Amino acid sequence: MNEPVPVLDVVRDVKGPRPVLSSSAERALTPRQREVLDTLYDVFEDGFAHLTMGEIAAAAQCSLRTLYELAPSRNELVGLVVDRRLWGIGRTAVTAIHPDMAPLDAIRAHLRAAHMAVANTTEALASDASADPGTAAIQRAHADYLIDVTRALLDEAVRRGDIGSIDTAAVARVMANVGADFASPAVISTLHTPAKDAADAIVDLLLAGLTAQPTV
Repeated sequence: MNEPVPVLDVVRDVKGPRPVLSSSAERALTPRQREVLDTLYDVFEDGFAHLTMGEIAAAAQCSLRTLYELAPSRNELVGLVVDRRLWGIGRTAVTAIHPDMAPLDAIRAHLRAAHMAVANTTEALASDASADPGTAAIQRAHADYLIDVTRALLDEAVRRGDIGSIDTAAVARVMANVGADFASPAVISTLHTPAKDAADAIVDLLLAGLTAQPTV
């Protein structure tokens, strides 16, 4: 068995998506701007394609000027809000991993936390987000990062001898893409359970299948 690499080091070596707001721009936000951004996801919960900037400002109880200082258009504002939310969930997902976890346990903890991204996703929001190229690209970048983290942890599990030799790229894509797939407009309305619960259950099944395989 190879000397294990701490799972947090494995995760931190994976490059994350580029944030819409740079770190300096994020630090420059006023408390009021942060407050508005933190409330806007709820405004978009029932979709956003039908909303004007004026209607968004009214719902957020802020001025139009405040919105236009944050983004020059409605869709760019949505992209900013979605990106900040996904970054926040991503940071929480990393903190769900404990340093002494085995790689497969780290995958479970990380994906369960990451699936909070689909916990409050409605069919209307999923539909509008997928139809907007900018927002869809942001969501895809975060989904790709989740795949990369999962693959890195699977590689470490194989290296340690916890599981047998597998195509980690293929398994990671299936495992880490479950949440995004279940939150897609074509799928979310067909599920009999909330998207997060369904995604968590599928990840558990996949992990159980990996550990049932003989090691080589």
